Amino acid sequence: MIVFITGGAKNGKSSFAQRLAVELSRGGNRYYIATMIPVDEEDRERIRRHIADRAGLGFQTVECGRDILTCLSQVDKSGSFLLDSATALLMNELFLPPDYSLNPEAGEKCARELVEFAQSVENIVVVSDYIYSDAAIYDEVTETYRRALAFIDQQLAAVSDVVLELSAGNIIVHKGDFQP
Repeated sequence: MIVFITGGAKNGKSSFAQRLAVELSRGGNRYYIATMIPVDEEDRERIRRHIADRAGLGFQTVECGRDILTCLSQVDKSGSFLLDSATALLMNELFLPPDYSLNPEAGEKCARELVEFAQSVENIVVVSDYIYSDAAIYDEVTETYRRALAFIDQQLAAVSDVVLELSAGNIIVHKGDFQP
């Protein structure tokens, strides 16, 4: 089963996704695919919070901030996966070291690899951020990021069995049979 969860930042997506991934695992292996590559103290604090939230849930953490398909060799594909998040993965692929110049193919690469990853495992919950509802006009780099994330989200939603949005404490079912 492929479950795609979107919603605003700091809206409870990760905690909800963790619970859902545990339910899907039915006692089997649980993997947390951590995509954030921290760049500052705020990122490191967010990672510490997520680790604390997962404590006792039986997840094996697999760090994979780029080239998401490479981590498939480290896991049992029949397990249950939580990939958090497509948003961070895109950021890592969009600005590649050593000079962190803009990689215009990042969105297509991430979408292709995330879809292949999701279709290669038994159960997966993928988290992404919904960043499309404001009417602001952004600079070219930000718009490139937003368009790429929208493309990734569309591709994931298309192959997902269930698509959910978390908004203001509510679960909105956009696709599939899901009872909150």
